[in-house]
Amino acid sequence: MDINRVFLIVLDSYGMGAAPDADRFGDHDCNTLRSIVSSEEYLTPNMKRIGLFNIDGVDYLEGEADPIGAFARMQEKSMGKDTTTGHWEIAGIISQKALPTYPSGFPQEVIKELEQAFGRKILCNKPYSGTQVIHDYGQEHESTGALIVYTSADSVLQIAAHEAVVPLEKLYEYCRIARGIMKGKHSVGRIIARPFTGKYPNYERTPHRHDFSLLPPADTIIDALQKNDLATICVGKISDIFAGRGVGRYVPIEGNEDGMRKTMAEQAEDFKGLCFVNLVDFDMKYGHRRDTDGYARAATVFDSQLGAFMAGMRENDILMITADHGCDPKAPGTDHTREYVPLLLFGKKIRAGINLGTRTTFADIAATVADIFHVPFKTQGKSMTDKILL
Repeated sequence: MDINRVFLIVLDSYGMGAAPDADRFGDHDCNTLRSIVSSEEYLTPNMKRIGLFNIDGVDYLEGEADPIGAFARMQEKSMGKDTTTGHWEIAGIISQKALPTYPSGFPQEVIKELEQAFGRKILCNKPYSGTQVIHDYGQEHESTGALIVYTSADSVLQIAAHEAVVPLEKLYEYCRIARGIMKGKHSVGRIIARPFTGKYPNYERTPHRHDFSLLPPADTIIDALQKNDLATICVGKISDIFAGRGVGRYVPIEGNEDGMRKTMAEQAEDFKGLCFVNLVDFDMKYGHRRDTDGYARAATVFDSQLGAFMAGMRENDILMITADHGCDPKAPGTDHTREYVPLLLFGKKIRAGINLGTRTTFADIAATVADIFHVPFKTQGKSMTDKILL
């Protein structure tokens, strides 16, 4: 086995059917893939060629007669359906305990401590849509300087502020302060800065979002690779999700298309190790907003860029495509959905047409990457190298 580079691309929220325990998470008949393929905007021939429609459970689409890659569906073992737990599990950590969520808003003692630390009042303090919250509270924020603090079904505390009222660096400082306060039983997965601009009623969120995450509770695959002098290139919000730990180089992006362009720029460079990519638009712009056609269009654009990426792969490259959870645009509400996710593997060293069935944890990805690069790493996941490599 002589693999030089693994490109691991996470299509944020690209689920493919309710997990067996979906009811436990408030979800029922959810299926992100089934919803978006119903749109006339959906066309993903490259993922189809690798084997997307051949994955177990995809009985509503015609599979590829001769898939060019290996494929599987993966079930999350962690107690959650959010970005943090999903990515941590992909990287090898299974979270046995759910991170705290706040369906009724944060307790008053937390709000008082935040207000005292910020020196500003707090508005909202409810679960809210990110675009709706700035519409409903933006004017009051502009007139009073109070910060818009809200949450969602995920383990997050989000702070929204107009860039003309609170400069970006000040907003980031407030988030760092909140990260220091939200500890112990209030250790939310992420504190998220949500800057916006414009005038009411046409406020717009900017691309200057920044996540301040919990440190992972144990080493991840990127820690293991870095400790063994292998590259860990993190494109998009991967660095934020892992609080910068194990990150050799951070590549910021502005949206999916820019993310793929920058990933292809990394593809043109020489390195040995992992390029770990998150494409968040599927989730942030389309899944949460229940925009089926927008999600389908984003998948189509990604697939077109994927074709160019595949053509540029070297002899000893492996491509892995997966997701961290679902966000079915046809499901009720605006939250993530507890779903299986796909795993597609492609490269000249990958056996074609291998159905890996249903994997019982996302951590199989981390175990496989560790095996590929011969690095010691403890995880509950199981390596797939014996089945996928020529």
